[in-house]
Amino acid sequence: MENRIKNRVSKTVHKGWATLSEITFDYKMTTGNWVSKKRESYNRGDGATILLYNKEKQTVILVKQFRISAFLNEDKTGFIIETCAGMLDKDDPKTCVIREVEEETGYRLKEVKKIMEAYSSPGALTEKLYYFVGEYSEGMKVSEGGGLESEKEDIEILEMPFKKALHKIETGEINDAKTIILLQYAQINNLV
Repeated sequence: MENRIKNRVSKTVHKGWATLSEITFDYKMTTGNWVSKKRESYNRGDGATILLYNKEKQTVILVKQFRISAFLNEDKTGFIIETCAGMLDKDDPKTCVIREVEEETGYRLKEVKKIMEAYSSPGALTEKLYYFVGEYSEGMKVSEGGGLESEKEDIEILEMPFKKALHKIETGEINDAKTIILLQYAQINNLV
């Protein structure tokens, strides 16, 4: 791709919880013509997400929390039902997802299975998500979960029948892409 991109200039527009950059560059079209482009890119790092499932009980654990971006996009409440997820924070994806599960749900997993990596919205975000599945049991519960006070998290833990979670996709109650992907992966691969 290097021979199709030149004169790239990046300017930081905002640096806070994440970094918003404005990038100008020349791009060589498939026709051979060069065009100038300007885009904004939001970088908050990569993350990991996991679907917790219990094959014996036919259940999954999801979380519900307030998401300001959903609220600003006219979601009635801003509360989103989703899979456990978090930023890598310099950890490898497996370490991250095991940490997030314990912080958010109170379950301490020993084993997880990575199933894929995917960009969430590559037109505007640099974030790549690492997708996992992991089986849980009651004996793995070590705390109440709910998130970290230091991060001001307010997470509701939802254990529900797998079929009910799938139905919530149909009704629109689950409208988070990573969660839909993982629930459909579980359905296709008969995990639950």
